[in-house]
Amino acid sequence: MKQFAVIGLGRFGISVAQSLSEKGMQVIAIDKDGGKVKDAAEFATRALELDATDKNDLSNAGIENVDAAIVGIGKDIASSVLITLILKEIGIKEVISKALDPLQGKILQKIGAERVVYPEKEMGIKLAESLISPGIFEYIKLSSSHTLIEVDVPKNFEGKTLGNLGINTKYGVQIVAIKRKIMQTDKTGKVGFSEKIIVAPSADDGLINGDRFVLLGENKNIEKIKKVK
Repeated sequence: MKQFAVIGLGRFGISVAQSLSEKGMQVIAIDKDGGKVKDAAEFATRALELDATDKNDLSNAGIENVDAAIVGIGKDIASSVLITLILKEIGIKEVISKALDPLQGKILQKIGAERVVYPEKEMGIKLAESLISPGIFEYIKLSSSHTLIEVDVPKNFEGKTLGNLGINTKYGVQIVAIKRKIMQTDKTGKVGFSEKIIVAPSADDGLINGDRFVLLGENKNIEKIKKVK
């Protein structure tokens, strides 16, 4: 089981901490605000009230063996930078820091952050994509040239196999997975749905109504397949 430290329990930090916890990970949640720590204590493995800019306090928090530490502080740039630096000094394997703009991101990378995230920017991109293309459920920009998206299978593809469609060749995108809803009935007769994920589907896999693609490809090719109805 992986273990993570989340430092700074604002909206971003608490969301990350809770999501990791719900996925069965061990989470050490840290903030100097007692109220936020109390909220995190309801789901975190450990919730600590301390000032993470104090090297001694952070060093004694027992986080030196976590798989990764997430710094969820963005507005207080000085604290964000200092905490990131301390985490690297105490030997954290991977530090992921939140930044509000590219300049802050460059500073964080310079002092050792393995990854910098821009939550507001990323959420803005996802919102714009959902408004432009309602059939898109996930949109992750992996680089300046490549994107991963989860999108409804076009109606014209239903009832056909991947081999018949030749999507990889025709559109230049990689089908990472197919997500499919499976209808189930419990003992009381109540109807519900579960999700089946077909990872790395073969040419013989067929498509049905309600399927979703998880696709990876160059942005220009992703744009092509988004236009297919």
